[in-house]
Amino acid sequence: MSREFDAIVLGGGAAGLMCAAFAGQQGLRVLVLEKAEKVGRKILISGGGRCNFTNLQIAPERYLSANPHFAKSALSRYTTRDFLDLVERYGIAWHEKTLGQLFCDGSASQIVDMLLAECAKGDVTVMTGQEIVEAGRHGKGFAVVTSDAEYGAGNLVIATGGPSIPKMGASDFAYALARQFGLKVVEPRPALVPLTLGGEDILFRELSGVSADVTARSGKTRFREAALFTHRGLSGPSILQISSYWRHGDQVGIDFLADEGADWLVEAKRAQPRSSIKSELRGVLPERLAATLADRLELDGDIGNIPDKALRSAEAKLRDWTFTPTGTEGYAKAEVTAGGVSTAELSSRTMEAKKHPGLYCIGEAVDVTGWLGGYNFQWAWASGVAAARAMAEAAAAPSRSPAPSETAS
Repeated sequence: MSREFDAIVLGGGAAGLMCAAFAGQQGLRVLVLEKAEKVGRKILISGGGRCNFTNLQIAPERYLSANPHFAKSALSRYTTRDFLDLVERYGIAWHEKTLGQLFCDGSASQIVDMLLAECAKGDVTVMTGQEIVEAGRHGKGFAVVTSDAEYGAGNLVIATGGPSIPKMGASDFAYALARQFGLKVVEPRPALVPLTLGGEDILFRELSGVSADVTARSGKTRFREAALFTHRGLSGPSILQISSYWRHGDQVGIDFLADEGADWLVEAKRAQPRSSIKSELRGVLPERLAATLADRLELDGDIGNIPDKALRSAEAKLRDWTFTPTGTEGYAKAEVTAGGVSTAELSSRTMEAKKHPGLYCIGEAVDVTGWLGGYNFQWAWASGVAAARAMAEAAAAPSRSPAPSETAS
């Protein structure tokens, strides 16, 4: 005999807990099933353990999706201010870092505790250590079978995220389940992930640990933040941002002179003709990086003896130094997953599957990927609330006709 609920949420991460809490407080009987022994594991490790829980500069165009307009509805109806109000009601101290990024002053565990407290207010049942054996249509609703029990509900929410950070228990379960319901999935790939170097670029791996403030480019997309050279290639905020736009075979360009004006080297020649390119670069870049770049430019001697044309050519290279990454460091190091359940299959207002009334997909499971810096958490909160509101509205409305019986296992 199965236990019955109004909604079953698969996944106890940011989106799942937010959805469950909001739905429970609207009067729905909600069950959260989480595979791990603790909920919110990705929340706990985010932001260096302080959780970059949202951003003051949220905008739909800062999200990648096959449908660039899809995120607008949810983000506009549950905003940064809405989540901040919740954080402040719990007395959680926070601070802004660079570029609108908001972090807890204390521990990321405060956010998990807050979400669990919100779930408790809604009498949500949260169960951890639950392996899903089967999930599918059952009569007018859905049935979920775990290794030791069976549950039924009128609504099913897929909130199990993507395969990024598999050591946290992440997997492609959401995509497999979506496909079993006949929903299309945009090919998943690692995003916000370090890039690897090889070939002629391997020399730069010897700069492991060196960081510089740069502008990184992929195609027409640019990000101005720090880049970090690693023993495998390139990382740091600007590279993680660019990685979401990068495709295998593409080049990545780096402007090492983002703070310097045009004709910087020619002006330096006029001011200090006895100087060298290496010494000029040391004035604006870390010493090891300056030396490596200067050596690759192969313009030795006093800068005053180098023709202006050669200096301008060198400066142009420094302003768009191209690398051809061999790949990424994969899901193990990716902060999020790009791609996912196709937005063409879902309502942007409710996150409900168009083919299956009562089936919802939220958070990272969906083909919506935000920039680095709290954007993906805000999508989790907003998409979770959108689904919860829709379920509450449906519960209060006259009954609707169910989709044809279908089982997914």
